[in-house]
Amino acid sequence: MEYRKKKQEVHDDVCKPSTLEIKSFPILKERISNASSASRQKDNLAEEKNHDAFFDNLRKTDRHEDDKELVTDKHIHEHHHHHHEHGGEGDEEGWHQWIRPVISFVMLAAGICLTYAGCEWFGGYVRLLWYLVAYLIVGVNVMKEAVESVSQGDVFNEFMLMSIASIGAFAIGEYPEAVAVMLFYCIGENLQDRAVASARKNIKSLVEFKPESARLINDDGLAVMTAVADVKVGDTIEVHPGERVPLDGVLLNGASSFDTAALTGESVPRTISEGDNVLAGMISTDSVVKLKVSRLASESAVSRILNMVEEATERKAPAELFIHKFARIYTPVVCGLALLVVAVPYLLSLAGICDYEFKKWFERALTFLVISCPCALVISIPLSYFAGIGAASKRGILFKGSNFIDSIARLSTVVFDKTGTLTTGKFRVAAIDGLDAGDLSAVASIEQSSSHPIAKALLEHCSSAGIGVDADVANMKDIAGYGLSGEIGGKRYLVGNARLLAKEGISYPDGLNNVEDTIVAVAKDGKYIGHILFSDTIKDDAAKAVEQLKEKGIGSVILSGDKQALVDKVAKSLGVDEGHGDLLPQDKANHVESLKEKAKGSGCYVAFVGDGINDAPVIALSDVGIAMGAMGSDMAIETADVVIQTDQPSRVAEAIDIARNTNKVVKENIIFAIACKVAIMILGVFGLANMWAAVFADVGVALICILNSLRAMRCDSV
Repeated sequence: MEYRKKKQEVHDDVCKPSTLEIKSFPILKERISNASSASRQKDNLAEEKNHDAFFDNLRKTDRHEDDKELVTDKHIHEHHHHHHEHGGEGDEEGWHQWIRPVISFVMLAAGICLTYAGCEWFGGYVRLLWYLVAYLIVGVNVMKEAVESVSQGDVFNEFMLMSIASIGAFAIGEYPEAVAVMLFYCIGENLQDRAVASARKNIKSLVEFKPESARLINDDGLAVMTAVADVKVGDTIEVHPGERVPLDGVLLNGASSFDTAALTGESVPRTISEGDNVLAGMISTDSVVKLKVSRLASESAVSRILNMVEEATERKAPAELFIHKFARIYTPVVCGLALLVVAVPYLLSLAGICDYEFKKWFERALTFLVISCPCALVISIPLSYFAGIGAASKRGILFKGSNFIDSIARLSTVVFDKTGTLTTGKFRVAAIDGLDAGDLSAVASIEQSSSHPIAKALLEHCSSAGIGVDADVANMKDIAGYGLSGEIGGKRYLVGNARLLAKEGISYPDGLNNVEDTIVAVAKDGKYIGHILFSDTIKDDAAKAVEQLKEKGIGSVILSGDKQALVDKVAKSLGVDEGHGDLLPQDKANHVESLKEKAKGSGCYVAFVGDGINDAPVIALSDVGIAMGAMGSDMAIETADVVIQTDQPSRVAEAIDIARNTNKVVKENIIFAIACKVAIMILGVFGLANMWAAVFADVGVALICILNSLRAMRCDSV
């Protein structure tokens, strides 16, 4: 079948790891590169295919790095793809996928009524033919699947179990039961399609807001509609009110308001200032805006989200992997037990222990087979995780795999970076001491190569003050964790924190270490000449984030490269348990490793939340790496396991709530499905459960678990 062929397609063009060298932490380069390579695909898939094709691909990308067969969507869609061939979520209401089960149900009901009415003509071959037609209407696709599975070497699967049990029911004259097995299985599958579609709806909305064209400003200053794939970095585009931004860019024409709900889940418009970043998917709400494109279509915020969501289905939670492995062992075992249900009583009858009636024990064996179908577990467990990922996506929280849902649910400590994570990261120059215009120009010229928010604030200050920043910088050097150095006009400048001056053996006023604001110290030719003070503000929901974590029994820690006095100030104002400043990247990593060792004894995990390039090593080392996705660095985002699109630290607590809720649903499904099946299996062996009970144990239990799985889409805190 076409589905079987397409299902084997995978996307192997995985992006190469970032070449960024973390000079101060070389032991982590390989781990970060591996994490980066595993967490994204830059093959322009989202740009080259339409929305439906993307989600067809999302369903068919069936690969796991350890076992390519153990994947979520394979098990979900193998169970119901024959319904998609005749309707389903892609068609108008999917109404015609119900035609066959409705016809079969009417024939089954009519047949039962005719039998109980004692109609003479409804007997013998007429009755057989009647039920056979009703059976084939809903059963032919399942039998096709069974044959195809056997041809591929997969003998022990639910399709084969259903086919054997229903054909056996025909063989012993239980025609209504045979039809019921396939009919209610078909109904359950159709309802499952709806459940899957509902779970996918939140994620699919990410694709639907993606524009395919942009208003490109040409050399004549006119706006020309152009395919987004043809727009280059540095081009200027125009977005009218009510239109979605097609590409990431920098706002050129003053402050403007944007609806960011599609990306972040926030209903309140966000005001973005001139020179700040605007992300693809936002909607201009009050004016015509012009943007200077900063990323290609394949690297935009929308594309990154799509890639993350696509790859999320490939990383399985332990419960999923266990269920799939369990099913592969469980199915042949129950087939053997079904044979024993027939064989053991026969052997006992030979020994004169009991009488033996083949039809009775054969019917019990068939009932046992139907009951044993592992559909409820194999379908509902992956669906629960999928629903959880969908619920998180709607809130601007992107899990890169269901395995991270399990991990984040077991956190005991959350470690925060400070700047850009708990604070806005939008600095402004508060004071300048000891630097003249020439020195300030030199410092700004050195800082202009940096992407740090402090560098941006300094450049903006110099621009507004009319101070040039175009000096030629020689021997430029980035001293990770300390600052920058460079030569201008034969003079060697050091620009960074007080530790940089101490490292170079340069004396400076003692009071610099006690200043609570962020400070950039400057030395020229080996002598301290002055400093610049920068002010930053704490995010509105930072205190709420810490409070919510405390309510869940989760500790909080701040690790920062800023001086201890500033870290203590922030930690005290937020109520954070611990605050450690003056840290280099490797110092942060050592702290996280120590926290991990403490948590390991209680079976808990440690998360690190950050946004900068220097946070990437610690994000890679933590049990759960969380990145701020709206304004965070690419390195942090691609190394992380969870991305917070809203840049709100309070969303960390919401992610934990969603994960715990999802885990609760998964456990409920496992316990309920196994308990029901074992109970009805035992009753079936002793003849206390017939084929109708078996249908409930299979399809009924599966349906209940599927509906319960959709509870993972809800979370009280969100």
